[in-house]
Parts: sequence; structure tokens; C-alpha cells
Amino acid sequence: MRKLSLLALFALFALPALAGTQTFKDVSVVDAKCAAKVADNPDAHTRSCALQCSAAGFVILTPDKKTLKLDASGNAKLIEELKASQQKDHLRADVTGEVEGDTLKVQSIKLL
Repeated sequence: MRKLSLLALFALFALPALAGTQTFKDVSVVDAKCAAKVADNPDAHTRSCALQCSAAGFVILTPDKKTLKLDASGNAKLIEELKASQQKDHLRADVTGEVEGDTLKVQSIKLL
């Protein structure tokens, strides 16, 4: 009974932390500098441009046309992914994180 009570108490405090976590599947990733220019066709944006403009940070473009900026950790993770990738364009990723305003605090990101 005590274990059940502890488990219920843990769930009570853990659920609000997990409630803000969202997963975005197969979303476009674009550097923030070029995001407005390529919003209509983000798949044409190239990996080389994304790396060249990486100092501006990155955004994801959601299916409902929302733009979410990646936090510093997410930017660093995406740069690693881009450097390891051979993808020339059509930069898509699965991203998990917590949305805070217009920023996504990235927990994980994986280029597709």
C-alpha cells in the first residue's frame, strides 16, 4: 500500500513536467536567417546554407505553419546532426521538447 501511495505521489508531481513535452515528427528544420525566405518551400533549403547560417540559430516549421525557435542546446544538437549528414536538402527531423512561448527546449532531435 505504501508503494502505491508513493507511486501515486510521484505521478502527481511528474505529470505536469511531462505535459509540456511534445514530439514533432517529420518537420522542416531551417536556419533562422533564411526561415522567412523559404517558408513556402522549406524542402528546397540546402544543408550547406543551413550550416553557413547556423550562427543565427535554427527553427522548425510545423505542419500548421508555426515557427518554433530551437534553444541553444537544440541548435548545438542540430549542428552535429547536419555535420554528420550527407543530405543535400529536404532537411527534416523528428524533434522532442517543451514549448515555451515561441521557443522549443529540445530534448532530442534526429534528422531523417
